[in-house]
Amino acid sequence: MTTRSARSAMLLVLLAIAGCGDKPVVDDGTVAGWPEYGGDKGGLRYSPIAQITRANIDRLEIAWTYRHGDFSDGNATETKTSFGATPILVEDQLVFCTPLSRVIAVDPETGVERWSYDPQVRNRHFEGTPSTRVCRGVAHWHDADVAATGVCTSRIFAATLDSELLAIDARTGKACGDFGRDGRVDLRAGLDPAPAWERYPTSPPIVVRDVVVVGALIADNLRVDAPSGVVRGYDVRTGALRWAWDPAPVAPGDQEAASSATHYRSGTPNVWSIMSGDDERGLVFLPTGNAAPDLFGGLRGELDRYGSSTVALDVATGKVVWHFQAVHHDVWDYDVASQPVLFQLAGVGNGMPAVAQATKMGHIFLLDRETGVPLYPVEERPVPQGDVPGEHLSPTQPFPTHPAPLHPTALSPEGFSRFPYIDNADCAEKIRRYRYDGIFTPPSLEGSIQYPSSMGGANWGSAAIDPMQGVLYVNQTVIAQVVQLIPREQYDHGKGALGQFPDELYPQRGTPYGVKRTTLLSKLGAPCAPTPWGTVTAVDLKSGQVLWRSALGSTRDQAPFPFWLNTGTPNLGGLIVTAGGLVFIGATTDKFVRAFDAKTGDEVWSYRLPYTANATPMTYRLRPEGRQYVVIAAGGHAWSESGDALIAFALR
Repeated sequence: MTTRSARSAMLLVLLAIAGCGDKPVVDDGTVAGWPEYGGDKGGLRYSPIAQITRANIDRLEIAWTYRHGDFSDGNATETKTSFGATPILVEDQLVFCTPLSRVIAVDPETGVERWSYDPQVRNRHFEGTPSTRVCRGVAHWHDADVAATGVCTSRIFAATLDSELLAIDARTGKACGDFGRDGRVDLRAGLDPAPAWERYPTSPPIVVRDVVVVGALIADNLRVDAPSGVVRGYDVRTGALRWAWDPAPVAPGDQEAASSATHYRSGTPNVWSIMSGDDERGLVFLPTGNAAPDLFGGLRGELDRYGSSTVALDVATGKVVWHFQAVHHDVWDYDVASQPVLFQLAGVGNGMPAVAQATKMGHIFLLDRETGVPLYPVEERPVPQGDVPGEHLSPTQPFPTHPAPLHPTALSPEGFSRFPYIDNADCAEKIRRYRYDGIFTPPSLEGSIQYPSSMGGANWGSAAIDPMQGVLYVNQTVIAQVVQLIPREQYDHGKGALGQFPDELYPQRGTPYGVKRTTLLSKLGAPCAPTPWGTVTAVDLKSGQVLWRSALGSTRDQAPFPFWLNTGTPNLGGLIVTAGGLVFIGATTDKFVRAFDAKTGDEVWSYRLPYTANATPMTYRLRPEGRQYVVIAAGGHAWSESGDALIAFALR
């Protein structure tokens, strides 16, 4: 090739790159860890490491695998487990928890175990509950006031199945004896007696300004007097209770009493998912569930105030600074499941410190971090009403306009066509059978379709934000459910037991109704909704526009060969985004971890795992000349076999 031809060819390449807005990804040797569950306290789920890119991802392979052994597929004496933890990188080791509350540290480059702490939980089997046992992660704190090498100056905080908060020396794996009683604090204090499985932590605590904050899952739809959803803050050094926030309205001046309460109100909204923190402002951000029970709210009264909301607390006092309600009088189990994501971008909300709150409805609310006021207009729109005796629905619900809702809401018998076509007629008949008036169609006695479903939209996997590009990424489930209220006498005289995906039956004791909730499936077991049934979506936060939407997951591991189709699937677990221009995610019902091109949405890599990976991945690099690792837990879920594999990938 002549010099002129070479120059012309190079010019064309440069013009093509400029026209596409792309710049070559350069690995500058950035070293970065993953010190918090969501990457940082704000849950950004972004890594500045750029060693792994679209250009070389075909060389990504397993670097090591660690098996912890704490799993069960469920039988007469043991409850099914799901290994859904995201490790954190502290003290040059990866630390995570198992479904049976063991805390383990492994070498980040070899996977060799460093230490293991077994709290020997008393209620490890949880007889009587259909839910899987899970622990999503742990938290870390380092004491800046004393010598770095002191005993327990670096601590891991974890919460157990039998509701204890643990403090463990991050270097040795031994209990910190000066915290609570022998390294433990009883989280059942002040609560009415209840089976252990009705209230226990599943998500990691968070440490903000020397206060460790912890919430808990509350078993859904069992009774109006469900265990309290109280959130508490403890001193990181001693384990002494600093404050307790019971999510119920209080009279002016009564907040101080509420903060030091020793007995907590039943039935209040809970914080079962992942919290965020702002050390600079001394705030902790809570995503709340709805008051008990989920699907009938006629008896809640004032307990709805903080339900299905994002709540900002002063971490020093536990007082409410602000709250934003995403769903009024929630009777859909649309609790706010996603971690609030803290960000600040020029061109978004005048560059104000902000919170992005993803929801099960497919709504993304962008809020001022200091006040909770929406950065862009949120419209109160009329929604369908009902005729269930004793229920009192909100006439309107909040809808964001920037970005606009991401989940489809059009569902009709004629509205879709898919393979196998023999299923279409069956789905059409079922859609005609039940009431559906769009999003927020309320539960009814005849049966109502709920679309989006209570799985989402977005769930606890939350969203990720690339602060360099100003793009938010979120994975969603896109399926429908049927919710039917059953009069008390009819329910009590019927037969049935608590169930799980796809069929659930709940008593809602203390209300006039039990409830049946089931995933809307065809006779062949396929969701009666347009494909894709699972998606990853990229949103430009400045314009509010969707950049791309891609199907997430295939029917493999759910359907027999050859019906392995890229239809997208229901998904639980989160995603991360890297400076290498990649979005990594597991989450699906098939046994794959995947990578998508962050600019185009193209699926550029996948790897088949021994179990489904219903967890959020993480990534790190220890030295400029070292390898970037991507780590994910593969341990199954309710829809798949349980497992115990922590798997690290790196370039060969």
